[in-house]
Amino acid sequence: MKHPFYLMGLFFLLLGCQQELSFETQTYNQKSALLCNESCPEASLTIPVAKGKAVVADSINKKVFWVLKELIYFGEKPYTSKDYNELLKAFIGSYEKLKTEFPKDEFGWEAKIEGTIKYQSDRILNLEINHYTYTGGAHGYQGLRSLLFDPKTGKSIATKQLFKDEKAFKAFAEKRFRSKYRIPENHAINTTTFMFEGDQFQLPLNIFYSDKGILLYYNRYEIASYADGPQELFIPYEDLKDYLLLK
Repeated sequence: MKHPFYLMGLFFLLLGCQQELSFETQTYNQKSALLCNESCPEASLTIPVAKGKAVVADSINKKVFWVLKELIYFGEKPYTSKDYNELLKAFIGSYEKLKTEFPKDEFGWEAKIEGTIKYQSDRILNLEINHYTYTGGAHGYQGLRSLLFDPKTGKSIATKQLFKDEKAFKAFAEKRFRSKYRIPENHAINTTTFMFEGDQFQLPLNIFYSDKGILLYYNRYEIASYADGPQELFIPYEDLKDYLLLK
């Protein structure tokens, strides 16, 4: 008589496990052998893929894939690839097409993407995308992308949703930024080497969460030259009590 109840309990236990959001690291790779010997163009990708809650996982995975399509492409617009294998294959295909047209030229193409779960709580999920691409020129482009999600819905979280008052936090962050980079309060923000648009301080496109605080991260070219590299400002949680809404 106990068996039906036992099986029913096991069923609901397994069902509950399937409904929990989890991640599985997946790796993809494409390499060209066209007219090259040792340093053949290669595209590699390591990314956490959401599993469990179907609707939530699908929302997260679609957003991540959409972002990677913005990062891995050659030409005027992103590829129309439907999955990661197609995306990397399209990138290598662009190289091979160019190499076929100009066989004597040297093209050391490369694309390397590594995604990790930077931070996760009941209210926020932060994925970091470390990307590097090179399709010719003096140097490639390396950067970090921060993707913020609501772990309950899988929907993206915008910067304005992180703070009680975004304008107040921006003013607070500017004071911290000026202090770190020694920019006097009575001087324009671009007085030193920075290149904020309109000579007005702006929050970065990428904000990362950690166990100790948040990191305001400006990629190359965002507010400074390539030579100056990325710029960043770390603010501990204890200093964010009046500003931070989600943690």
